Amino acid sequence: MPEFYIQDKQLSNITRTVVTDEKGQSLFLLVGRWGTKGDALSLYQMNGNLVASIKQISWTFGKRFEIYENYTKVGTLQKIFNWPGDFYYIPRLNWSVYGDIYNHHYKIRRFNEEIMQMNKAVFLTGDYYMLEIPNPNNAPTCICVAAIMDYWLYNRNRKKKAALYFDFKLSNSLD
Repeated sequence: MPEFYIQDKQLSNITRTVVTDEKGQSLFLLVGRWGTKGDALSLYQMNGNLVASIKQISWTFGKRFEIYENYTKVGTLQKIFNWPGDFYYIPRLNWSVYGDIYNHHYKIRRFNEEIMQMNKAVFLTGDYYMLEIPNPNNAPTCICVAAIMDYWLYNRNRKKKAALYFDFKLSNSLD
């Protein structure tokens, strides 16, 4: 089964993120930025061809992300519910994303077919996300989904940290 590796905490950053195979060979480059409506990430093959992209769109009840393959919209990822765990769905693809999103251990499935499994891997060079994707043709879209999951996870944590900092500053200034 083909495996793809992405260095830990690189997907949610505003940096260039390299996706490699199990031999360490660079396969894809993810570039762009997150944060506001209209922001986008683009996934390129190492020869410079655009293979997939993500566009952040607003929604009344939260953020949604449109996913494109070769300039064609293939779906919109949205959160369905988060009890007892997060569950996401991409209607056009009939893909569901579920598992332990917080610890980067989750799966993408289409009915009974496994599309991707995400786990963490530790090497001498650092911590990595390992994406096991049975069909390599799904890799660009799966990498985009992984980037969105990472964004939601770390964006949620930033809001909590900011709220704690704000509360501390308020209580500190009342002394």
